[in-house]
Amino acid sequence: MTSHQSRFGMPPMQIPGWRGLDGSRRPAGTKIMTLEYRWLYDTVRKRFESDEAMEAFLPTALTPQELKQKGDDRYLSAMSQRVFQAGMQHSMVDAKWPEFEKAFSGFAPGQMALLGPQQIEDHMKNDRIIRDRTKLQTIPKNARFILDVRQERGCSFGEFIAGWPGADTVGLWRLLARRGARLGGRSAAGFLRLAGKDTFLLTSDVVARLMAAGIIDHAPTSQRDMQIVQDAFNRLQQDSGRLLCQLSAMLSLSINPGF
Repeated sequence: MTSHQSRFGMPPMQIPGWRGLDGSRRPAGTKIMTLEYRWLYDTVRKRFESDEAMEAFLPTALTPQELKQKGDDRYLSAMSQRVFQAGMQHSMVDAKWPEFEKAFSGFAPGQMALLGPQQIEDHMKNDRIIRDRTKLQTIPKNARFILDVRQERGCSFGEFIAGWPGADTVGLWRLLARRGARLGGRSAAGFLRLAGKDTFLLTSDVVARLMAAGIIDHAPTSQRDMQIVQDAFNRLQQDSGRLLCQLSAMLSLSINPGF
C-alpha cells in the first residue's frame, strides 16, 4: 500500500495546506481527495460506549422487498405527512396524523385523486387535522402522480421506489421534485425517509462535514453540486457496505455529537 492510499484503497482526505503522509507540504488551495471511511468510523465510534450502542443508534431502512410489499396508500400517506411537516414542528404533525388517516380514508390513491375543491373545503372545517388549504390540495395532486407512475411503469409505486438505485438517489429527488406536489428541496429526501427508502439527508451538519472535507465549498444547490455529493456517498458506501442513511447520520455525528 502506497503512502497516498488508505487501507480501503482510497487516498486519504486532504484539505488546503494539509501535510501529506510522506511529510511533504501540499500547496494551499489543493484538493486531493475526499472522506476516508475509516476516519469517519473512528471519529463517530468515540461518541459511543460500545459498537453495539453505535449500531443501535444509527438509522435503518426497509429492504427492497419490504418496500415492494407496502401498499401505494402508504406512500401517499408518507408524501402527505412530509408535505405537512415542512415548516412545522414534526412532532405536532405526527401526533395529528392518525386523524388525517381517518379523514382521508387511509390515503387510497384512486379515491384521493378524485378529491375536488368542495371536498377540500369540507376538510378545512375539520378541526382535528391541520387546516392548511395549500397543503391539503397536494393530496389529490400526489395521488395522481402515484397513479401516473403506476400506469407508465406497469408496476406499483412501491416497486418503482424499491427499484430505483441508491447510487442515483439525487436523481430520484429530482423526479419527485419535478412531478410531485411540494416535494422539492429537502422534502423529497424527507418523504423517502418516512417511506423507509434508503436515502441520505443534506442537513446542515452533513453539508458542514462535506465542506470541511473539501468535497464541496458551498451548500449544494445545482445538479452538478448534487452529483458531487452523490459520488462522495457512493464511494463511502462502496468502502463500508453501509446504508446511505447510516452514512448520513455518521457525517452529522462527526460534526455535531448531539445529533
